[in-house]
Amino acid sequence: MSDTPTPSRRSDTAVLAALTMGVTALAVFTAATGRASALEAVSFATGAVAVWLTVKESVWNFPIGIVNTAGYSVVFFQSRLYGDASLNVVYCILGVMGWYLWLFGGERHTALRVSRAGSSELRLVAGAVLLSTLLLWKTLHFVGGSSSFWDALTTSLSLGAQWLLNRKRLENWHIWIVADAIYIPLYVSRGLNLTAMLYAVFLIMAVLGLLGWRDAYESRQRQAAAAGGRS
Repeated sequence: MSDTPTPSRRSDTAVLAALTMGVTALAVFTAATGRASALEAVSFATGAVAVWLTVKESVWNFPIGIVNTAGYSVVFFQSRLYGDASLNVVYCILGVMGWYLWLFGGERHTALRVSRAGSSELRLVAGAVLLSTLLLWKTLHFVGGSSSFWDALTTSLSLGAQWLLNRKRLENWHIWIVADAIYIPLYVSRGLNLTAMLYAVFLIMAVLGLLGWRDAYESRQRQAAAAGGRS
């Protein structure tokens, strides 16, 4: 089975590259014209690059992502989105863990490949997301956070997605798609229009990531079946 990219995959790559370059150019423009802070602009651009690298299965998404999450932890704290601010601190820690797992988390400490999550793992993640949402909702409401329920829900969904991403599970993209769809109106309501635009781009990238990772997984499954049939 050849790994030569299909026309569809080449088209997806072109779309991802165009989106990433567009986001970077927009970040430079908004910072230069004073429509966004320099910190939000840098976080905006590095976020797009990190997701692009994730879709491409590049381990370099983790160091770029750590820069992104460190910047956004400050941006969100200043906007009183305490759940998202805390989430990005946790992301920094999870980013280091994911970096290691992608490099050495496979069989015999080899690099991970895209895989499917088992039903027990998905139930565990769903239960953790539900429990985390309830606990965070009450906590954020108590401390006076903005949009406490939606902040808690998106924070919990993102943590579940990051857990699956660190294990390179295909299903991480399903959760990111749901989370990104909620994030867009949430950030608009807080006046973070640049960040809302970024999450609209993330939503498109997540769909492309799901399609690309699914193709990669199915291709490797076919290769493994063909190799087994020849043995």
